[in-house]
Parts: sequence; structure tokens; C-alpha cells
Amino acid sequence: MRIETNERANEIIRGVSKVYYNLSPAELVEVALLKKEGVLTSTGALHVETGKYTGRSPNDKFIVEASTVHDDIDWNSNRPFSVERFDKLYSRMLAYIQNREVFVFDGFAGADEASRIKVRFINEFAWQNLFVHQLFVRPEGVPENVIPDYKVVCLPGFKANPEIDGTNSEAFVVLNFEQQMILIGGTHYAGEMKKSIFTIMNYILPKKGIMSMHCSANAGKNGDTALFFGLSGTGKTTLSADPARQLIGDDEHGWSQDGIFNVEGGCYAKCINLSRETEPQIWEAIKFGAVLENVSLNSDTRIVDYEDQSITENTRTAYPIEYIPNALVPSIGGHPKTVVFLTADAFGVLPPIAKLTKEQAMYHFLSGYTSKLAGTERGITEPQATFSTCFGSPFLPLSPLVYARLLGEKLETHNTNVFLINTGWSGGPYGVGKRMKLAYTRAMVAAATDGKLDDVKYDLDPIFNVYVPTECPNVPSEVLQPRNTWADKEAYDRQARQLAKLFIKNITKFKDDMPEEILVAGPKA
Repeated sequence: MRIETNERANEIIRGVSKVYYNLSPAELVEVALLKKEGVLTSTGALHVETGKYTGRSPNDKFIVEASTVHDDIDWNSNRPFSVERFDKLYSRMLAYIQNREVFVFDGFAGADEASRIKVRFINEFAWQNLFVHQLFVRPEGVPENVIPDYKVVCLPGFKANPEIDGTNSEAFVVLNFEQQMILIGGTHYAGEMKKSIFTIMNYILPKKGIMSMHCSANAGKNGDTALFFGLSGTGKTTLSADPARQLIGDDEHGWSQDGIFNVEGGCYAKCINLSRETEPQIWEAIKFGAVLENVSLNSDTRIVDYEDQSITENTRTAYPIEYIPNALVPSIGGHPKTVVFLTADAFGVLPPIAKLTKEQAMYHFLSGYTSKLAGTERGITEPQATFSTCFGSPFLPLSPLVYARLLGEKLETHNTNVFLINTGWSGGPYGVGKRMKLAYTRAMVAAATDGKLDDVKYDLDPIFNVYVPTECPNVPSEVLQPRNTWADKEAYDRQARQLAKLFIKNITKFKDDMPEEILVAGPKA
């Protein structure tokens, strides 16, 4: 197949021994098995292990300090990398790739044709090329004469030398907006490719007045769209995969003047403790063509154990969105009627559901709160508050205020309702209370998206300063007020005030740039 590209894109593959262009999933699986990159599971999915790196390596991500983009980047949250170092690192990667086989996938980031970019992935491994084939928007037919907007060169076997390359370790993810190229090496974790493209879109889309979002999205029978923001473990993927609604996407979206569109063409679901009973759509999607990362596998039966986290708690599966029976393809929806912020509060004090004003929504969007559990990371012995700005701080090249202001404008223009839903603990903190029943959480989400909370009475929570409904269909009224679920009411008050102080401390970093009405829209200590 003849593919015309710019000179630098040609340069990458000039000295390789063989280039596999845009293979089908079946072909990529065949090559991956032949090269012993993975094995098939009992359901036909390709099982792989990523070795030392089983998740993203945030300390190893850099943005090139090119003069044309320098003033755009929020250097308080992003690590700079010099143009000279980028060029040297790129040259060393070119030398590494000589006489090796590579796999090329040409696709799109963005389901909306007016806002998408053309992306080319050059992979060292067939399974990683399968991963991006299933995760991004696939062109119809076999693409020819492609000139990509961005190139991703992913060579896990190439390990950086920090003394020579200026990296922090052997692993690196270096984004160059000026040369429109991403270099990835030293890590086999495929999620780095996915999030690098998301970072690119977080740079491109806001400049067009399009809100870029780390959220899932679905649509009801009447076309009413809902967005779900939340950090890992809050239920973003689980709650958006609703059999009663059509899935638009599970992780990354844009909000343009025409509505919502998925940045990707597939899903990357966390599958620790996955079961057919609780998440049947994801369970059934793990079949031939899907990729399973770092799950425990019986070598004889090839049956996976989703409860086993001996390799990592961050077990993952990647599959095309078409594997979800009620997926909306193309993945485009109207302006959202409802926005849901998800949090998993391990302190057990946040209301299970609350309605937010526009100012409160911007406050909680900038906060991006959830909590880490005791035992999930070395050294964590009790729940810890985690704040990730805009529910995606590692992927924001621009100032967080750019995204927050865009959100406020969109909410006001389209009169969108915003709810804060706590999928975490009730009746006490982690270890004392119990996690909110998934059935109750699903009922709250359904009530919010179906408009059944539009006319109910709300009480203002005196500490968290949010509006809590006094009733919600299919949820006991006593569950809605978290203080009522604690045996020791004074202990609840102490814990709630402590969490409120953490919110206030976190938001102070925006005090010089945010309007007063947003700064005061949060919890009260």
C-alpha cells in the first residue's frame, strides 16, 4: 500500500526491515501470537502483560518547550523538555528502530468530522497496534495517501538514559506540539498512547471554543445526553454502560457548538472484580479482538480471574465501542441535559447525591475530588483525599481555568443540570461504614438523567454547601442525608468539617484568578 506522508513521518520508518500497514484486528492477533507477545483467553481476547509498568508514569511525561507554544502551556503542572533534547532522543530512537519490524495504524481522534485530527501510530509490538486500532476512531476501508496531523512513535523496548536524554527514568512520554509528534519508550503500558492523544486534544479543542472533557457519555431514548466526570474507581465507565441508554463513550469527549462527540472509537475499562452480574456489557465485550492487560490467567484453562490483583489492581481491557450492544455509532450526541460529577468519598460524609448551581459546578470541577483507600498504595493506612483538577489534571496542557470557564459557559448556554454523586461510603468511613449500594447509585443516576429530581424539595447541606434532595425514587430517604447514617453524629460532624477544610485548602491555588462567587461556592469549614 502506498502511503504519502511528510518527510519526518517517512524518516521514522525508512530504515526498518518491514512495515505492517493498517492490519486488521485478526491479522494483528495472528502476528502477536506468532511473536509470543500474548496468548488467547478462553473468551478469545488477547491477554498480555506489561511488565514493570502496569499504569501511567506521570513523572516521566514531558512537553517540549517550543517557542510557538511556550506561552500557552501551564508550566506549573507540566514538565518542560528542551527542543534539543527532543531531537537527540528522537535520533536515538531512529537508531534503535533500524532493521526492526514496525506496525502502523492510521485513524482519527474525534468522532465529529469537523473537529477530529488524523493520527498515525508507529508501534514496535503488534498487540499495541491492536490496542490503538480498537481504541481510536477507525476509518472506513483501508486508508491511503495519509498525511497525519500527529504521529505517535511508541517503542517500549527503547529505554532512555536519564544522563544522556534528560528524562527522569528509562520510561518517557514526550509531547511536541510544534512538530506534532509524541515519543514514548521504556514502558509497555498501552494507556500512555491513549492519554497522550487526549492531552493533544486538550490543547487543540479549547482553542476552537470546544470543551474537552475527561468523562463518559450516554444518551436516552429521546436523545437526552448525559455526561459522567470522575477519577478512576468512581464508576465512570460502569455507570455510563447503562442497558437503558446508548453509550456514546466511556472516557474522553468534546463539547462543541453542535453537541457532544467521543474523542475515541473504543473503551478502556478497568476490570478488577469484574462480574457478569454487575457489568454484563463489559463482561461480554471481552472477546476476540479485545485486549486484556495484566489480569491473572490460568495457563491451562486460559480462564481469567478478575478478582486477582497479584499483578496490579489496575487491570484493564480495551475493545471497540461496537462491542457494546447499545453503543451509539457514530459516537455523537446532542447538548447534555445532565452532567454528573462522580466521587468515591472514603470518609463517608459527602451526600450520595446533590444538585449544584453553575458556580458550585465550576468549584467542584476545579476540585476534582475523590479519595484513595487504605492499602491501595504503599504507605496509605487510612483514606486520603485526592484532588485532580477538572477530573484530569495529568492531561491538561493549558491552565485549568481555561477548561473551567468553558464548562461554565456551556452549562449556562444550554441550561444543563449538574449533580454531584458519591459512590463511596455511607454510615462511616472506609473500614467502618459500607460502600453505597450500586443499585441505589444507579437509581440516583436514573432519577437525575430522567428529570425525576427536577421538582423535588432540596435542603442546603450546612457544611458542604450543596443542595440535597429530600427524596429520590427507589432510594430510602434516610440514605440521602449522610449524617443520619452515622451512629455517632458528632463523629460525622468532625469528619465532615475536616474534609471541608481540605476542599478549602485545595481551592486556594485559584484564589487570584477566579471570581469570588466561585471561590465561596464550596464547602464551609
